Amino acid sequence: MSGTIRLTAAQAMVRWLSVQMTEEGERFIDGVWAIFGHGNVAGLGEALHGIGDTLPTWRGQNEQTMAHAAIAYAKTKKRRRAQAVTSSIGPGATNMVTAAALAHVNRLPLLLIPGDVFANRRPDPVLQQIEDFDDGTVSANDCFRPVVRYFDRIARPEHLLTCLPRALSVMTDPANCGPVCLAFCQDVQAEAYDYPAQFFAPKVWRIRRPEPDPRELAEAAELIRAAKAPVIISGGGVIYSGAEAVLAEFARAHNIPFVETQAGKGANGCEDTLNFGSPGVTGSESANKLCAEADLVIGVGTRFQDFTTGSWALFQNPERRLVSINLHGYDATKHGALPVVGDARVAMEKLSTLLGSHRAPDFDAQSRLDWFEAVAGVTAAPSDSNALPTDAQVIGAVQRVATPETVVMCAAGTMPGALQVLWQAAPGGYHMEYGYSCMGYEVAGAMGIKLAEPDKEVVCFVGDGSYMMANSELATAVMRRVPFTIVLTDNRGYGCINRLQIACGGAEFNNLYRDSAVEVQPQIDFAAHAASMGAHAEKVDGIAGLQAAIVAARARDIPSVIVIDTDPVPGTGAGGAWWDVAVPQAGGPERLERARAEYNDNSAQQRSFD
Repeated sequence: MSGTIRLTAAQAMVRWLSVQMTEEGERFIDGVWAIFGHGNVAGLGEALHGIGDTLPTWRGQNEQTMAHAAIAYAKTKKRRRAQAVTSSIGPGATNMVTAAALAHVNRLPLLLIPGDVFANRRPDPVLQQIEDFDDGTVSANDCFRPVVRYFDRIARPEHLLTCLPRALSVMTDPANCGPVCLAFCQDVQAEAYDYPAQFFAPKVWRIRRPEPDPRELAEAAELIRAAKAPVIISGGGVIYSGAEAVLAEFARAHNIPFVETQAGKGANGCEDTLNFGSPGVTGSESANKLCAEADLVIGVGTRFQDFTTGSWALFQNPERRLVSINLHGYDATKHGALPVVGDARVAMEKLSTLLGSHRAPDFDAQSRLDWFEAVAGVTAAPSDSNALPTDAQVIGAVQRVATPETVVMCAAGTMPGALQVLWQAAPGGYHMEYGYSCMGYEVAGAMGIKLAEPDKEVVCFVGDGSYMMANSELATAVMRRVPFTIVLTDNRGYGCINRLQIACGGAEFNNLYRDSAVEVQPQIDFAAHAASMGAHAEKVDGIAGLQAAIVAARARDIPSVIVIDTDPVPGTGAGGAWWDVAVPQAGGPERLERARAEYNDNSAQQRSFD
């Protein structure tokens, strides 16, 4: 292909994106979510209209939640495909900053294309332009710099020749994968340029599998052979690597039990006899017992977040060592770990070969069965039909009618912790955004999951607080006929943080509506609200009604919203470990003094691997 093609910069961008392919022959950028304004409507908007279904455009309701849908799509696709989101300048752009941070923390590909100010500066200051009194190169889009993996400002049409390949190289890099922001100056979008025709030749992007250093593998194998009580912590990197089966086989071959983080949960099913649940703050008793006794902790694709480690107070064995298998040296060397830097699947295959027939000593398998019995008790339907159900009982209701095709999802509030500790996931049946734990991710995220896996049943757990923060993409799902089920638990406020407030010795204040400065207690009709956007919506009286409503929702081609009142006070009643949330050291009443004493006792147990 030779010669040049004269296109506007916006036309060149969308044309180039439309021919960037996966190894499976699909577009890597599935399509573009767009809300148009003066910063992108004339340039990028017209270009997207012109290219049509070759690179489809979808209209959303809010820039942040459009990006949330795109993130959920990429997570469900295991980072093999992604979506783009474009906005105008100003508030449209900064609305996406939270979503960029969410994608960054979770190491997920997302292409953000906010409009930007005029590169030629002739009409400055334009509507919504942020002016820095000391730096003429700054715009609102500079807010993205700390929360994306790659940032570029397209101030000339030919910048596309370098910035677009750089953007895709980041989004498809297994170690550096994350969000990209290409701030697109609005006048440049409309400028014409003679682009090399070869620039638009289709390109296949392959996800590399970096192999670990043989010396690191050998040292890790030596530690595993010497360990008397090893445990594997399976993180989200196992899923992104496609290493689920390899990890299960590694565990079986070498008799090492494993536990799953929030991001890693569902990599292998709960029925696997070596799967002891989740560790940490919202972990199972069986998993936490293993971690407390372990003399070797083998992390695979995990960041060792504080919820996983119980703020580093979980691992009690003074002889413990840490091995970290991870694609990025930044994660692999945390807390003095022996790093094994490389792809999870490749690393475990090679490590297993080095270990040969080695098997670790036997461990207490009964604790896993005891845990299932405990879960059954707290998730059973309430004996008092007049009592408000707990969150655990709501989870039990959904569990009883779930199928192997059910995917449960959530992001913030009570349900993430309750689901981690209680939900018995089928392989691939769990989707949690807990790296950033962003309230408002849930509704849009559920839509993104369903778009990525249309044959799955998606059940979104969301509290009334998160629903109030961001629910508008429910209307988008109705318009696009994307069916999923929302279980909306109404505890009249922020029940999760209220419980944390109490646990830290604080007074109940400003979380539940009853403890807030309001003149009248709200009577929010969530079913009517959801119905007003076109969803099927109903409020059920109890657990039996919830189960029936979930089954009935499977026959619909629109979202279903099921509202149920819940008790805001009880926790899950099972599992758990300490979480480091600082308690005031002075100036408080007796309740704070008691909480501080308990905090001091727990913090004394904190022992990182450094």
